[in-house]
Amino acid sequence: MKVLIIGGAGFIGANAAHFYARRGDDVTILDNFSRPGSRVNAAWLAETYRTIKIVHGDIRSDHAALQAQMKSTDLILHEAGQVAVTTSVLDPRTDFEINALGTLNVLEALRHSGSDAALFFASTNKVYGGLEHLDVIERNGRYEFAGDAGVNESETLDFHSPYGCSKGCAEQYVRDYARIYGLKTVVFRQSCIYGPHQFGVEDQGWVAWFSIRASQSQPITVYGDGKQVRDVLYVDDLVAAYDAAYEHIDVTSGQIYNLGGGPQNAMSLLELIALLEKRYRRPLKVAFSSWRPGDQRVFIAGIDKANRDFGWKPTTSIPDGVDTMCAWIDENPELFAELALVGT
Repeated sequence: MKVLIIGGAGFIGANAAHFYARRGDDVTILDNFSRPGSRVNAAWLAETYRTIKIVHGDIRSDHAALQAQMKSTDLILHEAGQVAVTTSVLDPRTDFEINALGTLNVLEALRHSGSDAALFFASTNKVYGGLEHLDVIERNGRYEFAGDAGVNESETLDFHSPYGCSKGCAEQYVRDYARIYGLKTVVFRQSCIYGPHQFGVEDQGWVAWFSIRASQSQPITVYGDGKQVRDVLYVDDLVAAYDAAYEHIDVTSGQIYNLGGGPQNAMSLLELIALLEKRYRRPLKVAFSSWRPGDQRVFIAGIDKANRDFGWKPTTSIPDGVDTMCAWIDENPELFAELALVGT
């Protein structure tokens, strides 16, 4: 199979490239290498798999490069994007140009390429907004939904923050290109993906960021009270979902799916801190600050639709996933020092 991964040097893209290349598929990654750690991930992929093709390109401007790489491709993973809510608040125009306009460019390139490839788009649970209408209770030191265990795909959309708007706009274009132009597109609303090769920062990738700080004995700032809960999903489980969705493309084409850890993989920020303190056998230095815009007290994805349509559910527990990620962090301290992700 021929796989094109746009944003393939990012955290999720690199792990997906690893999966497909290890299986023997023909993999090309296209990236503009703007994100911290992307060049590190590209070097790792190039060293591990000499068959991987690496192309420098930007979805905002390199239309010809996009279209050229799509020819004779079976699957396109669109992982490129501006990924932080706080960054979108500071610079909403760039956020829009990357996430919304960039995605439209990807869709147009595919439409005009003549390719029959399936296109998978990485969206976000932020398209559901703050979910203020859902009753939330505090129990056992964490927030929980008072009613249903998870938010399913029929929940009303309420794009909150420029990031939520740009990703929400993009995903609706992706879905509509399946209806209007007959493209084989699938949207995945993803929740808190974590794992090795994630260079998390304070604004995005909180599981990795807390783990990096814990590994290096650096202080952690919690925005809010730390009782907010997320369902977290180990990256290998996410890539397994992509693979299963492609195998069932006759069912999944034109659909939108939540991909998260679900109720069984939900934890609060404080619970992650406790898990890291247990792993590293020392207390962490934790400070608290104000809540950030659009931060939901609880988000747990309802993932039943993915299970029904392509037989997927997460298999990696939080302790196992966090331990594997921390082991990778511990083995590569020089990478985080080089990227100035520690010592600040």
